[in-house]
Amino acid sequence: MSKISRVVVVGSTHGNELNGIYLVKKYERSPQLIARSGFESCTLLANTRAHQLMKRYVDTDLNRCFRQQDLENTSLSTYEAQRAKEIYRRFGSQGSQPADLIVDLHTTTANMGLTLIVALQHLFNLQLASYLTSIHPSIKILCPPTQNLENPPYLDSISQFGCVFEVGPVAQGVLDATLFQQMEALVDSILDYVEACNHRTPLSRENTLTIYQTIESVDYPRNETGDLKAMIHPQLQFQDYKALHPGDPIFLTFDGQTITYEGESIVFPVFINEAAYYEKGIAMYLTKQHQCII
Repeated sequence: MSKISRVVVVGSTHGNELNGIYLVKKYERSPQLIARSGFESCTLLANTRAHQLMKRYVDTDLNRCFRQQDLENTSLSTYEAQRAKEIYRRFGSQGSQPADLIVDLHTTTANMGLTLIVALQHLFNLQLASYLTSIHPSIKILCPPTQNLENPPYLDSISQFGCVFEVGPVAQGVLDATLFQQMEALVDSILDYVEACNHRTPLSRENTLTIYQTIESVDYPRNETGDLKAMIHPQLQFQDYKALHPGDPIFLTFDGQTITYEGESIVFPVFINEAAYYEKGIAMYLTKQHQCII
């Protein structure tokens, strides 16, 4: 693998996820915190207008605006579409400051703990994930839906290598000090790993990695007008990454009836009851657990 020349640490992809925003602001005040030898560390506040409004986005989700055809579509005129093009022109592969690795910082209202989202097809991403789990054992590694891997819409996909941190639970528009410190420690570990790799002195890591591969999303039960008919069952709430067996409770109707999981095998739900996903028609994602040899 060629050396990494530029790492970009991103906050405010969603304007109301404050931990990443204020960590990036901290780095901007004290850039020596992310300085390492052998490569440049940059910061980016991606959606400053949404942050000023204390909203997730202004017109549309910025983290769904980075498909290549959208970046090339001159007719897309929303604020986020234009902002995505600006970011791509700066940090994309043909940009003025091309990024080799993007670290995108997010928070979630779901009980995801410390989650690193990486694309399976990049060996470096998996090696980095393996290193992080060796020094931060509580991290879970989540891989995005396979249908998104060919032409992903996410901000971190504009660089050769990329990863997303999702930490939670934390409410939208709220800072969480413990998760802030943990996120900062993870960013430090990533930069240390990149520095060691560039110097051809890679840090020790595990050869196996437990990953959670996203297989599908599940919507809430809805009536003919699209209104909710049920909510997350109390036994499932905050049970991210816990095994869900066929027949286990998954939803509870408003008149107290339990709806059970009707799948044929054990799955591991994530992003359970994420507040921002109500508008996307997603109550949770279902994943399969795999062991990956690296």
